[in-house]
Amino acid sequence: MKLNFNYFMPTKILFGAGKLNQLANARYLPGKKALIVISSGSSMKRYGYLDRVIGYLRDNGVQSTVFDRILANPVVEHVTEGAALAKQEGCDFVIGLGGGSSIDSAKSIAVMAKNPGEYWDYVRGGSGKGKRLSEGALPIVAIPTTAGTGTESDPWTIITKTDTKDKIGWGADCTYPTLSIVDSELMTSVPPHLTAYQGMDAFFHAVEGYLSILNNPASDMYALDAIGLITEYLPIAVKEGSNIEARSALAWASTQAGFVESLSTLISHHSLEHAISAYHPDIPHGAGLIATSVSYFNYLAQRNGARFPDIARKMGEDVDALPELEKPFAFVKALKKLINNIGIEKSNLASFGVKKEEAPAIAQNSIETMGGLYQYTPAKLDKEDVVKILEACF
Repeated sequence: MKLNFNYFMPTKILFGAGKLNQLANARYLPGKKALIVISSGSSMKRYGYLDRVIGYLRDNGVQSTVFDRILANPVVEHVTEGAALAKQEGCDFVIGLGGGSSIDSAKSIAVMAKNPGEYWDYVRGGSGKGKRLSEGALPIVAIPTTAGTGTESDPWTIITKTDTKDKIGWGADCTYPTLSIVDSELMTSVPPHLTAYQGMDAFFHAVEGYLSILNNPASDMYALDAIGLITEYLPIAVKEGSNIEARSALAWASTQAGFVESLSTLISHHSLEHAISAYHPDIPHGAGLIATSVSYFNYLAQRNGARFPDIARKMGEDVDALPELEKPFAFVKALKKLINNIGIEKSNLASFGVKKEEAPAIAQNSIETMGGLYQYTPAKLDKEDVVKILEACF
């Protein structure tokens, strides 16, 4: 057991069904005027979530301005626009309301509302310049309406630079949310296919953090519990969207997976998906992860399957009855079952418009822009390996 790691979790989390209404009297809001960041879609308005947040803030003596330009795969241009609006309106904190794209964008906007230059000056990796943040960031409040990214409990924000097709995850201590409100009642409106995609995003956060060479006892504890919860409750939530027990279990699994991302790290499975959706921004992040998962983890199990049996046991597989050489692949078997149980077993890259001949360019992009995650993968993968993994996804 490795007992040499850092534990830093500065976010105050209000967790549970109905917690959103605590905005009306929360004494720990970090300012008096908020920029509320939401997606360009209408769901936050259609379901009344935006109006509720504005009303609760008003009841608490807090003014607000709305920025509603965020795409499913956020782009740097909208970070720049949002930061300019925050400065123009004199906002002293930022609220991300919605899925991971809105909350990630809120984090990036909070950075650029306080720091000079361009956002990509501060990004590490790819074409980013990796400059130090001299002014920190505005305080961030995260209100997720999906269970998937875990961005409410980690510092990471993922933005695409459209001209170079760099989709890079990046963060700092100042981009942890000051406050996160995780209210599972807000998640009952998510349709089945998006519930599946988002739940599997959280699942892979936990799996990758468990497999990462930076794993530690704290991240392992959160990862295995999240894996077990998602295996049990995601099929239920896909079939019964209003089941609050299932929604709450998935919300907690997602938040725990965010802890895993903070305490351990993701591995190159996420590097692959970021490259895919940089070239094909209409692909939902979770869908891209699912489409590459069986090939990726099967390949990894052949190279270094030491921790795979633990995950398979948590997913209900009788690993100990198997011959030693077969034990790592019990996880791949369990993964296929889970994908089948949530009704997306037919997802592959071709079904989302990706062409097999793109594999070399996608592989190269993943290594150039998110190469850091390859360093934490428990087996060495070069470009040739990555191309083989991608070509097996069609």
